[in-house]
Amino acid sequence: MTASTDYAQLTGTYTIDPSHSRIGFVARHAMVTKVRGAFNEFDGTATVNGDDPAASSAQLTIKAASIDTRNADRDGHLRGNDFLAMDEHPEITFRSTAIAQTGQDSFDVTGDLTIKGVTRTVTIPLTFEGQATDPFGNVRVGFEGSTTINRKDFGVTWNAALETGGVLVSDKVTLEFEISAIKQS
Repeated sequence: MTASTDYAQLTGTYTIDPSHSRIGFVARHAMVTKVRGAFNEFDGTATVNGDDPAASSAQLTIKAASIDTRNADRDGHLRGNDFLAMDEHPEITFRSTAIAQTGQDSFDVTGDLTIKGVTRTVTIPLTFEGQATDPFGNVRVGFEGSTTINRKDFGVTWNAALETGGVLVSDKVTLEFEISAIKQS
């Protein structure tokens, strides 16, 4: 990204393209390794004000049932009451409350994250990866970033002690965002 980026040209409304985006997570397992996963069903929009990034906004809705760690038994446990309680709380949501440009191509997106019916404020540092017109004439923008949350802050408290000390699942979970969005207007 060069200093000549003209954010004014990005002004508009965008929808997330789920087939070219990833909403993932990483958690420590058994204190010795990491488990990575993703949510396969989500949608979201962003209203970008290129002249005044603080006037921009974003929202995201994730289907809790779409959690995928490549292990059916683990996914079933994560969907249940010990973790996401998807029957009672089928969606995980994020609604921005503030957006601040922190560098030439970096932005802090702060907002309300709701997991399992509990809402907390989180800040997601995102990097603008660029803009392109795809072969179908769609104007696309890309953003990537991650943030770490404590799952217990959201009422996700289940764990199991290990004989060797420590616990089966880390409290800290890193949320990962790789977003491709298509300009609608």
